[in-house]
Amino acid sequence: MSDLPTLPVTFRPGRTRVVLLTAGVAIFVVISAIALLLEKLGPGERLSFIVTGALIFGVLAMLARVKVVADDSGVTVVNIASRRRLAWEEILRVNLRPGDPWVFLDLSDGTSLPALGIQPGIAKQRAIEDARTLRALAEARSIQDPEQHRG
Repeated sequence: MSDLPTLPVTFRPGRTRVVLLTAGVAIFVVISAIALLLEKLGPGERLSFIVTGALIFGVLAMLARVKVVADDSGVTVVNIASRRRLAWEEILRVNLRPGDPWVFLDLSDGTSLPALGIQPGIAKQRAIEDARTLRALAEARSIQDPEQHRG
């Protein structure tokens, strides 16, 4: 495929990220404003409101951090609470089946790794295109060194 993107390339659910971060900021601002406007609250109660808003924002920011970064030497999958680096040879297949919440990478060790950075939630067509691009990259990279794949 000659239409492969120039590496490095980052895949992330852009619209979902915007929604999560916007909601996080809005929730933090509203909860903090309520804490400051309610006259009957003491300083400790106000602080607990603000900390709660910050925690909610933090959780939404963690959800928004997901991405898949492909470069010359492999792929880095950043999920909600984990990061994993894979060499191209470790990726046997890139799957996004109808109904899947995100892409799954079938790995050479027999396991499957969810890659939340490509998810069809809000932008289904974009996720399908991203999955196809990552699949094409993985296929192109896995056959670059044919000696590596001879039995």
